[in-house]
Amino acid sequence: MDNRFATAFVIACVLSLISTIYMAASIGTDFWYEYRSPVQENSSDLNKSIWEDFISDEADEKTYNDALFRYNGTVGLWRRCITIPKNTHWYTPPERTESFDVVTKCMSFTLNEQFLEKYVDPGNLNSGIDPLRTYLWRCQFLLPFVSLGLMCFGALIGLCACICRSLYPTIATGILHLLAGLCTLGSVSCYVAGIELLHQKLELPENVSGEFGWSFCLACVSAPLQFMASALFIWAAHTNRKEYTLMKAYRVA
Repeated sequence: MDNRFATAFVIACVLSLISTIYMAASIGTDFWYEYRSPVQENSSDLNKSIWEDFISDEADEKTYNDALFRYNGTVGLWRRCITIPKNTHWYTPPERTESFDVVTKCMSFTLNEQFLEKYVDPGNLNSGIDPLRTYLWRCQFLLPFVSLGLMCFGALIGLCACICRSLYPTIATGILHLLAGLCTLGSVSCYVAGIELLHQKLELPENVSGEFGWSFCLACVSAPLQFMASALFIWAAHTNRKEYTLMKAYRVA
């Protein structure tokens, strides 16, 4: 194996490993989108009702999003979290102090919730199903796992290439990484579109802002790394095969 191709192969493997780690971390963390809102320090009956509804298994889309808006919520592919006062008693402090403690409460999306239909008017079952938001949500959940699976399968093929001391199988590895990059890019696009459509249905309250979190950024970084690894794998395998063919033809001649 030529040193150029071996170097390209090693760099592609490193990029593939980094992108896999980023993608796995992105899937497993809860900071795809973050809301910033004034801290709700009191424990009124209304606030307690919102907290209880948020952690309920029967919370609908509007219920848990209202809580996310009000209590510095974060949303991942698997979980949603809010930040609430640690001591939820009836007494309301006259003013905030530095010792004011908060705690993060998280609720997981069940597998059934991941595939539930989204409604035109969130939380209103009589408003009709919104197919666009429904399929965007399902795609943003499924595509990252497809991407991760393709990269792992590509890694197995790459391992076989190392054992065989041949770059030919790495063409398949490159193609799998290309498909994985497309899946990651599709997942990111679906997530952005889904968030924008949700905010059109449920406007953010006053003094509340939202931004994409670091988990989302990891997925965004993972996609170009996958594309670069794919390009290196395919280039190394294709060029090596071409040079081998020319060398063989020269020797025959």
